[in-house]
Amino acid sequence: MKKTAILLIAAGMILSACNLPAAAEQTEPDITTAAALTVDAVLNNKTPLASPTVASSTQPAGTTVSTPTFSQPLASFEDVTNCRTGPGTNYERVTQILPAISVKIVGFYPPNYWVVETDKGLCWVSGEFVTPSGSYTTVPTVTAPPTPAGGVPDAPTFTQNGWNYFCRGDGQTEITLNWNDRSDNETGYRVIRNGEKVADLPANSTTYNEIIPLTSGQSVSYQIQAFNSAGEAASNTATMTCP
Repeated sequence: MKKTAILLIAAGMILSACNLPAAAEQTEPDITTAAALTVDAVLNNKTPLASPTVASSTQPAGTTVSTPTFSQPLASFEDVTNCRTGPGTNYERVTQILPAISVKIVGFYPPNYWVVETDKGLCWVSGEFVTPSGSYTTVPTVTAPPTPAGGVPDAPTFTQNGWNYFCRGDGQTEITLNWNDRSDNETGYRVIRNGEKVADLPANSTTYNEIIPLTSGQSVSYQIQAFNSAGEAASNTATMTCP
């Protein structure tokens, strides 16, 4: 049995040797082997040989992505500025904003009005007097309230004896003001002392009294304003000086 196996092996080797190509063709097995390996690599490779180039949405390593930051929109002023119930001088004044104060911007009305938040509530200021800062481009655009009807009331006038005062010896002065009610559409009257509001009075009021600290050589001035939703109108100025 062993001899038979050996003879069969030998016969196979002789037949193989007879089929070998010339020496010049001995490089083909190497090429065939390389091609086989390449095909095998391609078939077993999960990544395609070629694929479309897709732009990556990720940033390169080490790149810092800046995120916009929000800062509170603010309005500042160079002069004392009226803040009203709407965008225009025909709206009633809510308050006056001083130059040292910055207020929050909460809205914008085209072409050039800002809605701001004050200690007297929301009101409107003209953009020509405002220096905005912060993220003011993010505030919403708003619509204007209805235009007040009826117009600004007529200004009151002091009567012939429109003011009386008595300078007491204790450093206090008694003041009495009297005026003509010339309007029929006022909401009320304001008493303005030295440029500052000191009292709001109901419609049809014609007199006001107070006692203030005022000594010899000191002066005080008053105006009376009639007001409504359209605006206000002020009287002339009454000035008093203690002797």
